[in-house]
Amino acid sequence: MDIDNLVRMANRIGQFFESMPDADEASREIALHLRKFWEPRMRQALLAHLDARAGEGLSPVVLRAVQAHRGSLAVGLGRPAPSA
Repeated sequence: MDIDNLVRMANRIGQFFESMPDADEASREIALHLRKFWEPRMRQALLAHLDARAGEGLSPVVLRAVQAHRGSLAVGLGRPAPSA
């Protein structure tokens, strides 16, 4: 999995939702989009990147969303998500 490509894709998703007036809603929508449209191995790679490199390259809105909704993003990965 090319993490640079995943980071770019996640940041594009974040750009779309960043314009929402409610930051909490934007965060939820980013996480929901990742959960619905990214296959488990893509989410797993993103979470591993968060652990290994503190989410380097992720925009602030995407980083907040992934950190805040980590548990729901880890659903279906076959292992529990580490607590933040």
